Amino acid sequence: MTKHWVAPRFGGSEVLEETDTEVAAPAPGEVTIDVRAAGMNPADTKHTRQGDPADLPIPIGYEVAGVLSAVGPDTEIASGGGEVGDEVLAFRVAGGWAGRITVPAADVFAKPAALGFPEAANLLLAGTTAADLIRVTRVSGEDTVLVHGASGAVGVSLLQQLRQLGSRVVGTASASNADTVRRFGGEPVEYGDGLEARVRDLAPSGIDVALDCVGSDEAVDVSLALVADRSRIATIAAFQRAGAEGFTAIGGTQPESAAFRDSVRQRLIDLAGWGDLVVPVARTFPLAEARAAVELLESGHPGGKIALVPEADDR
Repeated sequence: MTKHWVAPRFGGSEVLEETDTEVAAPAPGEVTIDVRAAGMNPADTKHTRQGDPADLPIPIGYEVAGVLSAVGPDTEIASGGGEVGDEVLAFRVAGGWAGRITVPAADVFAKPAALGFPEAANLLLAGTTAADLIRVTRVSGEDTVLVHGASGAVGVSLLQQLRQLGSRVVGTASASNADTVRRFGGEPVEYGDGLEARVRDLAPSGIDVALDCVGSDEAVDVSLALVADRSRIATIAAFQRAGAEGFTAIGGTQPESAAFRDSVRQRLIDLAGWGDLVVPVARTFPLAEARAAVELLESGHPGGKIALVPEADDR
């Protein structure tokens, strides 16, 4: 038996329950992971608020890092090989907020030794989302890019991936998070009244691409005002505005985005292993304290990524 967080009914963090569940032995093409850290993302609980009752109870958590405890017959993980005792990370999985989980081996990769378990467990959802934003807007090293929400998880990954391309990046953030934007290669600009004018002052030659990680009307309005080509504006949050005003909205359930995000996982892991893609972790919580961790996550100001860390008796 292992500890496992689920949503038995629809609602917020108050509906989440920690349960005991049997973990199936891995079949061919599967592995079992003893979870050392489970990543936390807003998407984890977004889909527990409403939906089809037939999907209940909903397992929570899309990404984990841990140690292989069993490998199915004739099975290799996505990065090749895979033996009991190997340190790994996995994305995209279902039910990662657990002490142990059996998952498809195609979603499991060797963890770089330089990457801690909490960092590894928070690398790929934000990282692949950022890479997808870059893909759909065709960013190059010649571009000046405006990133809305540059100090958040996706924003920080964007800053680093855009720096790899050689792009100039202007990133919106609160004054208190300006140093985070600078740390990862962006030029900070404070959001709020007058944002468009401040961006124009900072980038008088213009903005080529706008990438929105927050979904606010301010972010959309400023993007539309500054970027002439709407195919070079993309959002992960303002879906209604995108549909009404002719720019791109992306999500991990879209087939093209899902396929692309799967295809870039190894590249992002390699970058993290080389130290070129950092995952700032603000805090870890014991697995049993998942509700408190969700409250911090949903506050909007966690100060970095959050991970759930199972204890030995959770497995």
